[in-house]
Amino acid sequence: MRNRWLGLCTVSTLILGGIAHAQPAPPKPAPAKAPSKGAEAKLIYTGEAMGTVVQLTFWTDDEAGAALASEAVFAEMKRLDSVMTTWTPDSEVSKVNAAAGIKPMAVSDETFRVIARAQDVAIKSHGVFDITVGAYKGLWKFDQDLDGSLPDMKDVQARKKLVNYRDLVIDAKKKTVFLKRKGMSITLGGIAKGYAVDQCVALLRKRGFVDFIVQAGGDMYVSGKKTDTPWVVGIRDPRGPREASFAIAPIEDHAFSTSGDYERAFVKDGKRYHHILDPRTAQPATKSRSVTIRARDAFTADAWSKVLFIEGWQGAMKVAATLPDFDVVIVDDKNEIHITKGIEPVLNIIKPPTPGV
Repeated sequence: MRNRWLGLCTVSTLILGGIAHAQPAPPKPAPAKAPSKGAEAKLIYTGEAMGTVVQLTFWTDDEAGAALASEAVFAEMKRLDSVMTTWTPDSEVSKVNAAAGIKPMAVSDETFRVIARAQDVAIKSHGVFDITVGAYKGLWKFDQDLDGSLPDMKDVQARKKLVNYRDLVIDAKKKTVFLKRKGMSITLGGIAKGYAVDQCVALLRKRGFVDFIVQAGGDMYVSGKKTDTPWVVGIRDPRGPREASFAIAPIEDHAFSTSGDYERAFVKDGKRYHHILDPRTAQPATKSRSVTIRARDAFTADAWSKVLFIEGWQGAMKVAATLPDFDVVIVDDKNEIHITKGIEPVLNIIKPPTPGV
């Protein structure tokens, strides 16, 4: 799960997302100090939040200001993580899960906003995106417990009964969230990082920064450019080395999000198993190797990248046609590339994706 940065940013995935490759040992945020001005340069800061590497890249002449802004971004990421994680019992999401089948739980405006957006995507995707997949936690071992083992099918069938977005009730007036049945559980792992990226972009812009990249796992927002040169983003080769890209594109003032089957995965008996589960089957989705989305905001790109990955390229193209300012690059299960027309003029495919299981 370690991501690094080169002059170009390589999109991978970590979800429930990765991006980037960097020069070795990028600098940690500098101690607070008085603002100083100098020649414009690329400054890179890294931290960890939301279970992934958070990386900030600035093109600026204000090194001290960038360092202070980076500290603020990392603090905001950690704050959002503490509210929306399922890994601590006192988070708002954990409290909703603990009250499943018992009572509605009041949550903050921002947690409600993320859950409401998740439900909107669930409805529009007919359950392909479903945050009640929290019930599958621990069933598959794709996190620190990854060991190549498969779950018992009896356990899979039992957990499937607890996954249904229709049994998640939200009340916009009271800002409450209620899971109808005991044992149900939500996770915001497939959408919260996109929300957090957008919040951090707004934070940096309030501080006067224009040319920067915010990246959290597979979710990235690219703002501005490097003086007169656009930032160039690379899409990771799903079966190639971590540093390898199969395509590159200039990106400005857009989000870029990728979901892929290679970050948290293993191959057993000639079949690949990975962390992007189809909520309807509790099994790893099989129609795609990677899906990359270019959209106006990371909130949109984060959630829909999972939907399109699960749907496969034909369904993905239909979805993309219904969403404004939304472009897709897909490597399907046969290792073939599919591209929407909007991104085709700027996408440079530098080599075919590497074959393999």
